[in-house]
Amino acid sequence: MKNGSVIRTPDERFVGLTGYTFAPRYLTIEDAKFGPLRMHRLDEGPADAPVVLMLHGEPTWSYLYRKMIPPVAAAGYRAVAPDYIGFGRSDKLADRDSYSYQVFVDWLCQFVEALDLQRITLVSQDWGGPIGLRVLSQMPHRFDAVLTTNTLLPNFEPPPRGVDGWPGEQIEAWARTCREAEDLPLAEIVAGVCVERPNAEILRAYDAPFPDASYKAAALAITGCIPIRPDMSGLIENRRAWDVLETFRRPFLTAFSDRDPSTKAWERVFQERVPGARGQPHVEIADAGHFVQEEKGEVLAEVLLGLLSRLYR
Repeated sequence: MKNGSVIRTPDERFVGLTGYTFAPRYLTIEDAKFGPLRMHRLDEGPADAPVVLMLHGEPTWSYLYRKMIPPVAAAGYRAVAPDYIGFGRSDKLADRDSYSYQVFVDWLCQFVEALDLQRITLVSQDWGGPIGLRVLSQMPHRFDAVLTTNTLLPNFEPPPRGVDGWPGEQIEAWARTCREAEDLPLAEIVAGVCVERPNAEILRAYDAPFPDASYKAAALAITGCIPIRPDMSGLIENRRAWDVLETFRRPFLTAFSDRDPSTKAWERVFQERVPGARGQPHVEIADAGHFVQEEKGEVLAEVLLGLLSRLYR
């Protein structure tokens, strides 16, 4: 469905996807420019249980968490995996200039408040870190713990407070590619940063939200929103978020993979700078690329359940 500047992927695109047996759930958030927008989530497990908020990155969607949601819900927790506006089954804006780092944060803040999520364990990967950790910094009272993997929170501070040489050639090249492209093969991008290539049916699922290039504005725009220069929007807010993280004493666990050079250096920054990371049983997940949930979702789920059992025993 297309309605001016707001696009909605047809429901039939999501029928019969491998491993995707979850009921869609929606809520409406308000945007100052576009009015009401429909935001999708997977929401499994007891409604009154502690929440595991699972945040995807780019160019993925909540499908990424299909291996982790069932064991988390079966253990008695509420697993909530939203699709950002522009991704998955959520509404999409046709113009890439409609997206910014700040609006992704604002939309997710609305989402958390609308559902009144409490006792949250944040699971963040890729853009789930820059967005999710910013949301945590604005409402830390809602969060009990963090599990972070293959992500970052750029700050342009020298080590050990930041990463030397950030963003590096790989990130700069990817940002330039997204900025200049009119279309991108999104499923192939997912495949390209996996150690083992997902099969054709899984790749079809990652393409499902995007029937053609007109649906991909968010996927093309979001990479350009990450602060890769000190003068870019979002840097000041990121540093403020780091100020909050430096006071966060609740459990903060890292589970980065061993084959994701684009984010690996941030693992140490989180471990050394966040008080809640001290003394945690941090793990490295072997034989996985950037999208560790896709390749090693069962392993990451075990790490998560260990954190939850320690937290709520």
